[in-house]
Amino acid sequence: MPAGAIDVHPEKHHHQHAYDDGQAKTASGMEAQMQDQDRLAALGVNSELKRGWGLLENFGSSFSIISVVTGITTLFATGLASGGPAVMAFGWIFVSFFTMFVAASMAEIVSAVPTSGGPYHWSALLAPPKYSAFAAWCTGYFNLLGQVAVTTGISFGLAGVISTIAALHGYVPSAAKTIGIYAAILVSHGIINTFGIRLLGFFNRASIVLQSVGVGGLAIAVLAKAPRLRSGREIFLAFNDGTGVDGAVGWGQRASNAYVACIGILLAQYTITGFDASAHMSEETHSAARTAPLGVITAVGASALWGFFYLMSLLASIQNLEDTIGNEVGNPVLKIFLDCFGDPGATIAFAFICVCIFLCGLFSITANSRMMYAFSRERALPGFFDHVESRSSSPVRAVWLAVVLAFCLALPSLGSAVAFSAATSIATIGLYISYVIPIGIRLFAHKRFLEIRGPWHLGAAGRPVAAVALAYVGFITVVFCLPQLNPIDRETLNYTPVAVGIIGLYTILSWFLFARRWYKGPRLIALAEAALEPGMPVIAQLESGDDKDKVTKVGVERVLTQ
Repeated sequence: MPAGAIDVHPEKHHHQHAYDDGQAKTASGMEAQMQDQDRLAALGVNSELKRGWGLLENFGSSFSIISVVTGITTLFATGLASGGPAVMAFGWIFVSFFTMFVAASMAEIVSAVPTSGGPYHWSALLAPPKYSAFAAWCTGYFNLLGQVAVTTGISFGLAGVISTIAALHGYVPSAAKTIGIYAAILVSHGIINTFGIRLLGFFNRASIVLQSVGVGGLAIAVLAKAPRLRSGREIFLAFNDGTGVDGAVGWGQRASNAYVACIGILLAQYTITGFDASAHMSEETHSAARTAPLGVITAVGASALWGFFYLMSLLASIQNLEDTIGNEVGNPVLKIFLDCFGDPGATIAFAFICVCIFLCGLFSITANSRMMYAFSRERALPGFFDHVESRSSSPVRAVWLAVVLAFCLALPSLGSAVAFSAATSIATIGLYISYVIPIGIRLFAHKRFLEIRGPWHLGAAGRPVAAVALAYVGFITVVFCLPQLNPIDRETLNYTPVAVGIIGLYTILSWFLFARRWYKGPRLIALAEAALEPGMPVIAQLESGDDKDKVTKVGVERVLTQ
């Protein structure tokens, strides 16, 4: 338009600019999607999952599964018995600090390998070619164990919370009834993941709001309504050893208070678990190489801060520590709510928590099914589960596999007093072992990692951070296999080392007996045998035909360092 001219159609130019902006955004989105697909192709993966999530949804998948209200509420009694307020408060800070090392190492790996397989796929890519398939096999089965146990802990905890609320109004809970409630919860999760896949985005956003704003509001309400708030001294110096049962002394006397403190960090460590969900959802996330690692880091950081606020609000609102520990209502958090809100208010608050836990369990099944689908895609699980329903773009068979396995893991609760805490220990150990195997490989195969490093990385700090993460996971693996109650008998036995040992033994024996003959690892990947200069064809992948031993070179332009 000439200078000084009057624009008589300003709306035309406005619409033109909007149209141009829309075209630019569409082009940018298409370019990002092509980069995502190229990166997966370079890893030998042909994803059938619909890519429609951004950073918020990816963050939400991990934030919802971590779900501070779930872990803290369901394990609050365990925390009070294993060290009391002091260990719960200091333990949260300790665990949050060291878990950030694990999350940071995981984030830079997922930036390099943004696939729904997650840890087992990372191990395969980072390990030397000779050990690639074995590393993937071991990592995948520990991740599978942890994923199933996390779902068990979440949904079985919800069943217990529902039973506790109902008991206020005359319901008489039993182990068999709780299992029935648990089964109904799992089935509902399976149905939503099967038929309501389009609702998952809505549930995800709703969960983010409930787990953040809702939980924050609940914490403020508890603090505001508490008749008396405990001082910092009454929180940070209040140690309790309730690990002795049936008149026996606790582990504080039989061993030491340090022993009690170590097993007492389970509450915090179990809560801040499951953040690999951002990796498992990466094939459904735009610009996954940048978005998924941010999802991991932000989910852990936000959960650490928000969880500490919620935990401190509960600890500060305890009116009488002995009465809260030995409460008659079946849950110390419910006792705190009753002291602060009275019966109707406490029921409403617990109902809100039930909704949060339900959503947490829902997305746990979602993440589990993606991992199982990816693992079956590589033939580490039966190929029957390598199926995506065309109408919903959801791995429906893997969804129901996750449901069935989670139900089976809870069956020991019918005859064990520590089944729930054992399930949480199994979840924690299984997942963190699967996290740390690729982190350990990344630590010792540093040059190999640099060749495929993604756009999000730690630079020179990568190796020291990985070393701290490796040492810390070794520590918690030992701690959570220790006995939790004294004396040790059939009902108080911590069967965590049994479950973890069975998976470890099966993984190793199955590999040497039969799996090594046919399992070749993720259908990728011969980076060590390929050129590594930018722009060069670098990837070897297995053809999708029946002959899995036939390998062909495919000319995929290297995009791993873009």
